[in-house]
Amino acid sequence: MTVRVGKPAPEFQTRAYAQGEIKSVALADYKGKWVLLYFYPGDFTFV
Repeated sequence: MTVRVGKPAPEFQTRAYAQGEIKSVALADYKGKWVLLYFYPGDFTFV
């Protein structure tokens, strides 16, 4: 599957830091809301 700008993101679930704690979140949790997906793989690494 190819992700493209301006197209819907594929459904996914992951662990994330949100509202002061690490918890499981899914894209479906935000259905009907604006969402910004921002990834930076260097976080919490020694790179």
